[in-house]
Amino acid sequence: MTLELSDCTYRYGRRRPPVLNGLTYRLPDGLTVLLGANGAGKSTLLRLAASVTRPESGNVSLDGLRAGTAAYRRTVAWMPQSITAMHGLTAREQVAYCGWLKGMSSRTAWGKAAQALDAVGLSDRAGTKTTELSGGQLRRLGVAGALVHDARVLLLDEPTAGMDPRQRRVFRDLLNQVTRSGVRVLMSTHDVADLAEEADHVTVLVQGGIAHSGPTRAFLARAPADTPPGRAAEAAYSALVEAASGDMSL
Repeated sequence: MTLELSDCTYRYGRRRPPVLNGLTYRLPDGLTVLLGANGAGKSTLLRLAASVTRPESGNVSLDGLRAGTAAYRRTVAWMPQSITAMHGLTAREQVAYCGWLKGMSSRTAWGKAAQALDAVGLSDRAGTKTTELSGGQLRRLGVAGALVHDARVLLLDEPTAGMDPRQRRVFRDLLNQVTRSGVRVLMSTHDVADLAEEADHVTVLVQGGIAHSGPTRAFLARAPADTPPGRAAEAAYSALVEAASGDMSL
Protein backbone atom coordinates (compact mmCIF):
# COMPACT_ATOMS: atom_id res chain seq x y z
CA MET A 1 0.00 0.00 0.00
CA THR A 2 1.82 3.10 -1.26
CA LEU A 3 0.79 6.66 -0.46
CA GLU A 4 2.65 9.08 -2.71
CA LEU A 5 2.83 12.83 -3.25
CA SER A 6 4.26 13.62 -6.68
CA ASP A 7 5.73 17.06 -7.49
CA CYS A 8 3.29 18.82 -5.15
CA THR A 9 3.29 22.58 -4.69
CA TYR A 10 1.05 24.40 -2.23
CA ARG A 11 0.83 27.99 -1.03
CA TYR A 12 -1.57 29.86 1.24
CA GLY A 13 -2.57 32.64 -1.13
CA ARG A 14 -1.49 33.57 -4.65
CA ARG A 15 1.04 36.18 -3.61
CA ARG A 16 2.60 34.17 -0.83
CA PRO A 17 5.66 31.93 -1.29
CA PRO A 18 4.95 28.20 -1.53
CA VAL A 19 4.95 26.19 1.69
CA LEU A 20 5.77 23.11 -0.36
CA ASN A 21 7.44 23.50 -3.75
CA GLY A 22 7.59 20.50 -6.08
CA LEU A 23 7.68 18.05 -3.19
CA THR A 24 7.75 14.33 -3.99
CA TYR A 25 7.38 11.88 -1.14
CA ARG A 26 6.51 8.20 -0.73
CA LEU A 27 5.39 6.97 2.69
CA PRO A 28 7.33 3.86 3.78
CA ASP A 29 5.86 1.03 5.81
CA GLY A 30 5.71 1.01 9.61
CA LEU A 31 5.89 4.17 11.73
CA THR A 32 7.42 7.29 10.21
CA VAL A 33 8.08 10.37 12.34
CA LEU A 34 7.86 13.66 10.45
CA LEU A 35 10.16 16.25 12.01
CA GLY A 36 10.45 19.95 11.30
CA ALA A 37 10.26 23.39 12.82
CA ASN A 38 7.00 25.33 12.93
CA GLY A 39 6.27 26.52 9.41
CA ALA A 40 8.38 23.83 7.74
CA GLY A 41 5.31 22.36 6.00
CA LYS A 42 4.52 19.33 8.18
CA SER A 43 0.81 20.06 8.62
CA THR A 44 0.47 21.04 4.96
CA LEU A 45 2.01 17.75 3.83
CA LEU A 46 -0.39 15.84 6.10
CA ARG A 47 -3.41 17.80 4.90
CA LEU A 48 -2.53 17.05 1.28
CA ALA A 49 -2.00 13.36 2.09
CA ALA A 50 -5.36 13.28 3.88
CA SER A 51 -7.03 14.97 0.87
CA VAL A 52 -8.31 17.68 3.19
CA THR A 53 -6.85 20.17 0.73
CA ARG A 54 -5.58 19.93 -2.83
CA PRO A 55 -2.14 20.86 -4.16
CA GLU A 56 -1.76 23.84 -6.46
CA SER A 57 0.03 21.43 -8.78
CA GLY A 58 1.06 17.80 -8.57
CA ASN A 59 -0.78 14.64 -7.56
CA VAL A 60 -1.56 12.65 -4.42
CA SER A 61 -2.46 8.97 -4.75
CA LEU A 62 -2.69 5.69 -2.91
CA ASP A 63 -2.24 2.53 -4.97
CA GLY A 64 -3.95 4.12 -7.94
CA LEU A 65 -6.67 5.84 -5.91
CA ARG A 66 -6.67 9.58 -6.45
CA ALA A 67 -6.92 11.81 -3.40
CA GLY A 68 -10.39 13.22 -2.89
CA THR A 69 -12.31 10.10 -3.87
CA ALA A 70 -14.50 8.28 -1.36
CA ALA A 71 -12.39 5.12 -1.70
CA TYR A 72 -9.23 7.10 -0.90
CA ARG A 73 -10.74 8.72 2.17
CA ARG A 74 -11.97 5.39 3.51
CA THR A 75 -8.42 4.06 3.35
CA VAL A 76 -6.67 7.09 4.86
CA ALA A 77 -7.35 8.45 8.35
CA TRP A 78 -6.28 11.89 9.55
CA MET A 79 -6.03 13.42 13.00
CA PRO A 80 -5.53 17.21 12.89
CA GLN A 81 -3.68 19.25 15.51
CA SER A 82 -6.87 20.68 16.96
CA ILE A 83 -9.51 18.24 18.21
CA THR A 84 -12.92 19.85 18.57
CA ALA A 85 -15.34 18.57 21.18
CA MET A 86 -18.75 18.22 19.51
CA HIS A 87 -21.28 19.88 21.78
CA GLY A 88 -23.83 17.46 23.19
CA LEU A 89 -22.06 14.27 22.06
CA THR A 90 -20.46 11.69 24.31
CA ALA A 91 -17.00 10.33 23.55
CA ARG A 92 -18.44 7.18 21.99
CA GLU A 93 -20.97 9.13 19.94
CA GLN A 94 -18.28 11.42 18.54
CA VAL A 95 -16.04 8.51 17.54
CA ALA A 96 -19.01 6.67 16.02
CA TYR A 97 -19.88 9.82 14.08
CA CYS A 98 -16.34 9.84 12.64
CA GLY A 99 -16.91 6.27 11.43
CA TRP A 100 -20.27 7.15 9.93
CA LEU A 101 -18.66 10.03 8.00
CA LYS A 102 -16.28 7.48 6.47
CA GLY A 103 -19.20 5.42 5.14
CA MET A 104 -19.75 2.92 7.95
CA SER A 105 -23.28 1.94 8.94
CA SER A 106 -24.54 3.40 12.22
CA ARG A 107 -24.54 -0.06 13.85
CA THR A 108 -20.99 -0.87 12.74
CA ALA A 109 -19.67 2.57 13.68
CA TRP A 110 -21.19 2.27 17.15
CA GLY A 111 -19.52 -1.08 17.77
CA LYS A 112 -16.17 0.01 16.33
CA ALA A 113 -16.27 3.18 18.44
CA ALA A 114 -16.17 1.12 21.62
CA GLN A 115 -13.14 -0.82 20.33
CA ALA A 116 -11.33 2.38 19.31
CA LEU A 117 -11.94 3.99 22.71
CA ASP A 118 -10.62 0.89 24.43
CA ALA A 119 -7.48 0.99 22.25
CA VAL A 120 -6.66 4.53 23.43
CA GLY A 121 -7.57 3.90 27.07
CA LEU A 122 -10.81 5.88 27.13
CA SER A 123 -13.35 3.12 27.72
CA ASP A 124 -14.19 4.61 31.10
CA ARG A 125 -15.06 7.91 29.39
CA ALA A 126 -17.29 6.46 26.66
CA GLY A 127 -20.42 8.05 28.15
CA THR A 128 -18.77 11.34 29.09
CA LYS A 129 -19.67 14.47 27.15
CA THR A 130 -16.73 15.45 25.00
CA THR A 131 -16.87 19.01 26.35
CA GLU A 132 -15.96 17.58 29.76
CA LEU A 133 -12.77 15.82 28.60
CA SER A 134 -9.32 17.16 29.42
CA GLY A 135 -6.91 18.29 26.72
CA GLY A 136 -4.98 15.01 26.83
CA GLN A 137 -8.20 13.00 26.69
CA LEU A 138 -9.35 14.99 23.66
CA ARG A 139 -6.07 14.10 21.90
CA ARG A 140 -6.72 10.41 22.55
CA LEU A 141 -10.31 10.86 21.40
CA GLY A 142 -8.91 12.23 18.14
CA VAL A 143 -6.77 9.12 17.71
CA ALA A 144 -9.82 6.93 18.36
CA GLY A 145 -11.73 8.84 15.69
CA ALA A 146 -8.90 8.19 13.25
CA LEU A 147 -8.76 4.48 14.11
CA VAL A 148 -12.48 3.71 14.08
CA HIS A 149 -12.88 2.87 10.38
CA ASP A 150 -9.90 0.48 10.06
CA ALA A 151 -7.86 2.72 7.76
CA ARG A 152 -4.65 1.35 6.26
CA VAL A 153 -2.81 4.68 6.45
CA LEU A 154 -2.91 6.82 9.61
CA LEU A 155 -1.84 10.48 9.50
CA LEU A 156 -1.31 12.12 12.89
CA ASP A 157 -0.53 15.81 13.39
CA GLU A 158 1.18 16.43 16.75
CA PRO A 159 -0.81 13.64 18.46
CA THR A 160 1.10 13.65 21.77
CA ALA A 161 0.64 17.37 22.49
CA GLY A 162 -0.98 17.75 25.90
CA MET A 163 -0.31 14.16 26.99
CA ASP A 164 1.46 13.40 30.26
CA PRO A 165 4.30 10.80 30.38
CA ARG A 166 1.95 7.92 31.23
CA GLN A 167 -0.41 8.81 28.40
CA ARG A 168 2.54 9.03 26.02
CA ARG A 169 3.57 5.49 26.99
CA VAL A 170 0.03 4.23 26.32
CA PHE A 171 0.12 6.02 22.99
CA ARG A 172 3.49 4.50 22.03
CA ASP A 173 2.18 1.04 22.81
CA LEU A 174 -0.89 1.79 20.68
CA LEU A 175 1.24 2.86 17.71
CA ASN A 176 3.31 -0.31 18.00
CA GLN A 177 0.11 -2.36 17.94
CA VAL A 178 -1.26 -0.44 14.96
CA THR A 179 1.89 -0.76 12.86
CA ARG A 180 2.20 -4.49 13.65
CA SER A 181 -1.24 -4.92 12.06
CA GLY A 182 0.12 -3.53 8.79
CA VAL A 183 -1.09 0.06 9.05
CA ARG A 184 1.34 2.72 7.83
CA VAL A 185 1.62 5.68 10.18
CA LEU A 186 2.98 9.17 9.49
CA MET A 187 3.19 11.27 12.65
CA SER A 188 4.35 14.87 12.69
CA THR A 189 6.06 16.50 15.65
CA HIS A 190 8.36 19.42 16.37
CA ASP A 191 9.87 17.53 19.32
CA VAL A 192 12.86 15.62 17.97
CA ALA A 193 12.86 13.28 20.96
CA ASP A 194 9.20 12.35 20.46
CA LEU A 195 9.31 8.70 19.38
CA ALA A 196 12.24 9.33 17.04
CA GLU A 197 14.26 6.40 18.37
CA GLU A 198 11.25 4.06 18.29
CA ALA A 199 10.14 4.91 14.76
CA ASP A 200 10.96 2.75 11.75
CA HIS A 201 11.65 5.79 9.58
CA VAL A 202 12.30 9.50 10.01
CA THR A 203 11.49 12.26 7.53
CA VAL A 204 12.79 15.78 8.09
CA LEU A 205 11.25 18.85 6.43
CA VAL A 206 13.22 22.08 6.17
CA GLN A 207 11.61 25.12 4.53
CA GLY A 208 9.12 22.96 2.64
CA GLY A 209 11.67 20.51 1.27
CA ILE A 210 12.74 17.06 2.40
CA ALA A 211 16.15 17.23 4.04
CA HIS A 212 16.15 13.53 4.99
CA SER A 213 13.93 10.49 4.55
CA GLY A 214 15.08 7.05 5.54
CA PRO A 215 15.44 4.44 8.29
CA THR A 216 15.81 5.74 11.84
CA ARG A 217 19.31 4.30 12.14
CA ALA A 218 20.40 6.37 9.13
CA PHE A 219 18.89 9.48 10.72
CA LEU A 220 20.64 8.89 14.06
CA ALA A 221 23.92 8.28 12.23
CA ARG A 222 23.87 11.98 11.26
CA ALA A 223 24.67 12.89 14.87
CA PRO A 224 28.29 13.99 15.47
CA ALA A 225 30.58 11.41 17.04
CA ASP A 226 30.92 13.40 20.29
CA THR A 227 27.14 13.56 20.90
CA PRO A 228 26.28 12.80 24.57
CA PRO A 229 24.24 9.64 25.26
CA GLY A 230 20.50 10.14 24.82
CA ARG A 231 20.92 13.20 22.60
CA ALA A 232 21.44 11.48 19.25
CA ALA A 233 18.04 12.40 17.79
CA GLU A 234 18.40 16.07 18.73
CA ALA A 235 21.97 16.26 17.42
CA ALA A 236 21.09 14.50 14.16
CA TYR A 237 18.18 16.84 13.56
CA SER A 238 20.29 19.93 14.24
CA ALA A 239 22.99 18.70 11.84
CA LEU A 240 20.44 18.06 9.09
CA VAL A 241 18.73 21.43 9.50
CA GLU A 242 22.04 23.27 9.47
CA ALA A 243 23.21 21.45 6.34
CA ALA A 244 19.89 21.87 4.52
CA SER A 245 19.57 25.54 5.43
CA GLY A 246 23.09 26.14 4.13
CA ASP A 247 22.30 24.44 0.83
CA MET A 248 19.09 26.45 0.39
CA SER A 249 20.90 29.74 0.98
CA LEU A 250 23.35 29.14 -1.89
